[in-house]
Amino acid sequence: MKKLMIGNEAFARGLYEAGCEFVSSYPGTPSTEVTEFAAKFEEIYAEWAPNEKVAMEAALGASIAGKRSFCGMKHVGLNVAADPLYTAGYTGVNGGMVVCVADDPGLHSSQNEQDSRHHAIASKVLMLEPSDSQECKDFTKQAFELSEKFDCPVIVRLTTRIAHSQSQVELCDRVVPEAKPYVKTPSKFVMMPGFAKKRHPVVEQKLRDAAAFAETSPLNKAEYNDTSIGIITAGDCYVYAKEAMGDKASYLKLGMVNPLPLNIIKDFAAKCDKVYVIEELDDIIETHCKKNGIDVIGKEIFPREFEISQAVVRKALLGEEPDVMTFGEDVPVRPPVMCAGCPHRGLFYCLSQLGVYVSGDIGCYTLGAAAPLNAMDTTICMGASISALHGFNKASGGDTYKKSVAVIGDSTFMHSGMTGLVNVAYNATNTTTIILDNSITGMTGHQQNPTTGKNLKGDPAAAVNLEALVKAIGIKSVRVVDPYHMAETKKVIEEELAKDEPSVIISRRPCALLKYVKHNPPVHVDNDKCVGCKQCLKVGCPAISIKDKKSVIDHTLCVGCGICKELCKLNAIVD
Repeated sequence: MKKLMIGNEAFARGLYEAGCEFVSSYPGTPSTEVTEFAAKFEEIYAEWAPNEKVAMEAALGASIAGKRSFCGMKHVGLNVAADPLYTAGYTGVNGGMVVCVADDPGLHSSQNEQDSRHHAIASKVLMLEPSDSQECKDFTKQAFELSEKFDCPVIVRLTTRIAHSQSQVELCDRVVPEAKPYVKTPSKFVMMPGFAKKRHPVVEQKLRDAAAFAETSPLNKAEYNDTSIGIITAGDCYVYAKEAMGDKASYLKLGMVNPLPLNIIKDFAAKCDKVYVIEELDDIIETHCKKNGIDVIGKEIFPREFEISQAVVRKALLGEEPDVMTFGEDVPVRPPVMCAGCPHRGLFYCLSQLGVYVSGDIGCYTLGAAAPLNAMDTTICMGASISALHGFNKASGGDTYKKSVAVIGDSTFMHSGMTGLVNVAYNATNTTTIILDNSITGMTGHQQNPTTGKNLKGDPAAAVNLEALVKAIGIKSVRVVDPYHMAETKKVIEEELAKDEPSVIISRRPCALLKYVKHNPPVHVDNDKCVGCKQCLKVGCPAISIKDKKSVIDHTLCVGCGICKELCKLNAIVD
């Protein structure tokens, strides 16, 4: 049977067919759906971990127990999981272990562009790179086989386009291999220096063996057409090149991108007049070719930043400018905004009115940095807001702590914010932290987290009590506010900033898009009272606009949160 699937669903199907029994991940676009689809199979235990490091460690533990295991994450999540990954390269596995990392060329939903092939090279593990949904499924199954063959985790690298584009997939039956018995082997699994030193030569031999395997593996294949142009490529860049050049070029498609083969590349290059390397983002394949004396053209003509595309390939190789369709007029940019009724809007409006320095974090609340709120100064990475504000206040001296706050979401706080707050309490900074508790992991599509009381499958689970947790950490002053009530929220923030001690404010209101949230009826504008002062626009609600110099509220968007009513001093916005 065949089915149309996005790459992430096909990947999950590969987990199922390969007999994977344990899945632990942290949601991160564009990787999230792999785990969500995997959780639909009753035969697979699947969970959301508090962060990617925990997920990687849990998956390795399941592998050591003898079962096939998986963990998934986006590219910046692999940074968080790097510590166990690099050591897992030394310990190896028992049952096969596969890691999905989804890179995001073009920064569709990320704070940076990152080429995760560097992690595979540095951690000395194998990496595969599929180019469509069928290969997402097939390469996942192959990855488990290679993991057990070469005794190491295997990373499968996706990109946004592969993860979220659809193509046809042929479905197969599930085959569960016999569980491998656990045998106590400290010299393999206890990585203290004496044992680790002996494991390093083993790791290097594995890579040499894997490189020899890559020379004849069907994962790497040459397609000969016109040999005046040869293209060495992998993943989505193979699809771009094929669609752009067709039979005008020959192709060496590399499905295994670490370790890279050498002889098949030399053979391919020898048969082509001119050879190009097309890859996102960095020059991994190009550097491998050049250091081995293979003459190729790569980043001289292809970009190091953003996505490759069919148009980029045709322009670089054929000098053809892309045909661009236009609407014949300038179309206004539509930037992302917080949803109508978003609980973060009122909180950020209060912060903008107070004029405080805001150390931000990763989540949908990062949109608090955008106009018209403009209420965020920095955003670095998951969990950094609290730690960064601690450093800012310590370095600045004086009373900067009375004019600065850190903001962090409930899921992000559980991910990596807790240790930053421990640092604040332990090293005694008068830092005010605001935890934006919207009762869900919002940015990646409403995944559960340890504070919500439900697990990945929606079953009841232990729920972390944020108030009790931050008090246990050592924070004595803990307040809870409803961000829909802006006057009270602003008052509490001012009171906590005035204190000479660390404090935490929990801004608690469920995400407006949660199905169980019951909204108030939409508000509307009394045109007789409205003078068109545009004060209501200062919160940036997408339900509010101006027409004929009067405010207009879109009843299909408005959820009756009442924030705009509080702003309007003329009482022109009414129920």
